[in-house]
Order: sequence, then structure tokens, then C-alpha cells
Amino acid sequence: MHKSRFRIICLAVLAAVLVIGGCADSAGDQSADGPGLTGGWSTAGCEFLRLPEQMAVAGVAMPITPAKLQAAMDRIDNAGRAEFSASFAGLEVDQENTRAIVYRVPSAAFDEFIRRAAQDTCIIVRDAPRSAVDLAVWHDRVLADLAYWTHNGIRIVSVGARHDGAGVEIGTQDLAKARTEIPARYGPDAPLLFTQEAPVRPLTNPTATPRHD
Repeated sequence: MHKSRFRIICLAVLAAVLVIGGCADSAGDQSADGPGLTGGWSTAGCEFLRLPEQMAVAGVAMPITPAKLQAAMDRIDNAGRAEFSASFAGLEVDQENTRAIVYRVPSAAFDEFIRRAAQDTCIIVRDAPRSAVDLAVWHDRVLADLAYWTHNGIRIVSVGARHDGAGVEIGTQDLAKARTEIPARYGPDAPLLFTQEAPVRPLTNPTATPRHD
């Protein structure tokens, strides 16, 4: 009688463990094309300390990107632009700390690719509000309207999409006017950032041969 009760209790405990384990697995599952981790994360290679690599240029030691890190960056950049364009915003290299930083709109599928592509290199992954493809649309709209803005008294010196996905940065000589009139044309949700820029000054004689007295 006691043995039967003991067997029933053990079976009940085992069933409870299996149910709990099944729930944990299903809760941890994430859709391959769903949102990825938010707030930033880093690959396993970041756990190891690496000294920066250098090369001598005109007798001065200059930092360089290690070949393995460059290869990982190339894999991520190529796939980001081709397969994960809805997520990829851009990347940058931090030669001093021997690592790269990838900016992306959170994506589980892209995150998984980055883990594989990094191999044993250090890749820091950070959130971006917009992808490079999204910003390219706004970048092209502003470029197409350069003549319009010049006609309206706003001298735009530079236009460029930020690699961190923050927005399209517009350098202008007329900062106050640009901040008011440009968003009024494109709408308050347009991801535009403004910076004060000086006029472009070409070299007086860029092809001249240097004189040697």
C-alpha cells in the first residue's frame, strides 16, 4: 500500500516537472522574424581582452582593424544591406578597443546572423530607431529638393543619413530657418537633424605644384 502511494506521488511530481519544463521552453521561444533584444547586447567574443593592432605610417604608430574583425564586419554589412535591410542601420569600427558596433532595428533573425558572423570577434549591437533603407527615402527627398531650398533662402551644405539610424543630418548655413521650414514641408515625423555648417570653400589652386625653395 505504501509503495503504491509512493509511486503515485513520484509520477505526479514528474508530470509537474515536465509541464513546467514545457512552459519554460515555449516562453523562451522567439519568432525568427520577430523583434530582437532591445537595449543592446554583445557577442561572446567581447569577453576576451584584445590589444589594438597598429602599423607604422611615416614613423607614427596608427591603429588598424584586425583582419578577422574586418571580415566579420564585411559579412554583417553585406548581409545587413541585402537580407536584413529592414533592420540594418549601419556599423562603425572601434579600433582602440578592437571591436565593431552594429546599429539595427531589433530583429531576432538579424541578431542570430550577427552572432554567427562574428565568430570569436567582439561585436556590440545597439538599437536604432530606423533602418538605412528608411533613412535613404528621406535622404533622397531632401536631395531632390536642394534647388527648392536654395530658392527659398536655405543654403544646404551637406545631407547624410546617420549610421546609427538616428535620422538624416542636414548641414546648413541657415540653421534657424531650416529648423522651421524644412520640417513644415516634410511633416513633424520626418527624421531630420540639423547642424550649423560653414560655406564650402574650394582650394584656390588645388592642382598647383608645391614650391620648393
